[in-house]
Amino acid sequence: MTDTPSKQSVYSEETIEQSFDDDEASITPSEEDTGVPTETVSPLGYHVDWTSVIFLNVSRTIGIGVFTTPGTILKGVGSVGLSLIYWVIGFLFSAASLAIYLEYLSYYPKRSGADIAYLEKAYPRPRLFVPALYAFTFVFLSISSSSAIVFAEYIFAALGQEASTWNVRGLAVGMSTFVTLVCMANTKWSLRLSNWIGMIKVATLVFIAVLGLIVLAGGIDRVENPGANFRNAFSGTSTNLNGLANALLKIRFAYVGYENAFSVANEVKNPVPTLKKFAPLSLGIVFILYFMANVAYFATVPKELIKESHELTASLFFEAIFPNREAVVALQVLVALSSLGSVFASTISASRVVRECGRQGLLPYPRLWASTKPFGTPLAPYALRWFISCVIIILPPPGDAFNFIVDLQYYPTAVWALLLTVGLYRIRERRHKAHAPSSAFRVWDSVAAFALAINIGIMILPWVPPEGGIYEGDVSFFYATYCIVGVVIILLAAFLYWIWFSYLPKRGQYRIRQVVDKLSDGAQALRTVRVPLHALAEWDATHDVHGQLISPNTTSPEDYHD
Repeated sequence: MTDTPSKQSVYSEETIEQSFDDDEASITPSEEDTGVPTETVSPLGYHVDWTSVIFLNVSRTIGIGVFTTPGTILKGVGSVGLSLIYWVIGFLFSAASLAIYLEYLSYYPKRSGADIAYLEKAYPRPRLFVPALYAFTFVFLSISSSSAIVFAEYIFAALGQEASTWNVRGLAVGMSTFVTLVCMANTKWSLRLSNWIGMIKVATLVFIAVLGLIVLAGGIDRVENPGANFRNAFSGTSTNLNGLANALLKIRFAYVGYENAFSVANEVKNPVPTLKKFAPLSLGIVFILYFMANVAYFATVPKELIKESHELTASLFFEAIFPNREAVVALQVLVALSSLGSVFASTISASRVVRECGRQGLLPYPRLWASTKPFGTPLAPYALRWFISCVIIILPPPGDAFNFIVDLQYYPTAVWALLLTVGLYRIRERRHKAHAPSSAFRVWDSVAAFALAINIGIMILPWVPPEGGIYEGDVSFFYATYCIVGVVIILLAAFLYWIWFSYLPKRGQYRIRQVVDKLSDGAQALRTVRVPLHALAEWDATHDVHGQLISPNTTSPEDYHD
């Protein structure tokens, strides 16, 4: 399946784009010969300012992990010293990965969707193959069900009421519905709510950090022997490879969200300078808060209690300092709010990713997904994400089955992170061969190599067997089942792509081409059409790569079937 792009059409689409952003590096025809047209003026508006950039990242990253996972991390690594080092390693890896995103942004500042847009550019051949795999896994696996469930559980705990399965599910669905409706109705107000909740999260962790410093200074009499955990900090360090590997993976996913604002890049007026400045700032804020919160926990709660705390680390901290139940209730409300903020931030960004999947022609009825009518928001992407999240909340039984479905997204996410890092080298090579000018941001080669090495490690680590045997993992069945199923899902997506792009066209004696649909709200999307083999040569000679006519009096795209 070979397209014959028109140099004139590529220059006219993409060179015009340069005048809208001085920070964008020049784009050559060889790079832009495929892909959905850039929306040089965002049909979603420009509501994302520097504050929203910070808190979209902060709110998405700080979910419930910093309140619940320190005990799991400590149990995996064995010592307080190595536990703190792990949080530093997580920050360094996230910073390296963030630099990868910033270089992609410098090439494509007018593209929202982050991963799906960058993968489309990094892997243009086979056409739409890698983006199709990503779209399939993202649409069905990237959900906020677990955060909604945690929100409901902590609300019931704060109210002192029974948290039965269906009570929790009902409240979780209600919260997801509320968030979705707010986001559907108004982008500006959904961002404001996300920002406000993000500020509450930051204030909560600052409060915890200050309490920890007061404890270390001996200012709280209830805490006996403060700072004892920091003496012989590396005592008890584990040699269990599976425990160390799982702890590193949990640290990795505790920082997920540092790239969240890249999904709305085209809604930022000056995306390159804004994200270049405030995306690293948001990650720095998260790291300082994470590190100081862990210092506070270790200063206050005995090491052995933290190891056995499971998901109650922050609760143990508050109980050690405040004797009354009101303090614990306040913590429970704050954790619930943290979950709510995470759902807001992830819902906003995920809707843009789904919209980009639709714009690329990877979902049926691309006009539906690209449209921003009537409220200036992507209604269909919001509705799809809400529906799938609610299904996952309601259908799986609690326990291993639910946790397994939630964990399914982790391994494909690691695959895409690796492909993005490798893809950056591919883009650099193409730009070098085309003698393209340097971009506004370039990752140091050493940093890119570090990100690549860590991504490869994250692909390998989940396969390390537990010390007690293959059935001694986090679930009651085979420990690496979620990895295997994640790979199978990607292979299934590849099979469906082969059916769509190869088997059916050969059987039906046609080839797939794409045409641009331009909507009245300024949105643009690619729609696939089937061109019969007998008309293929004429089509390729008279249309550019986006299916637009390049010579008069020829057959229009509407004469072919979707």
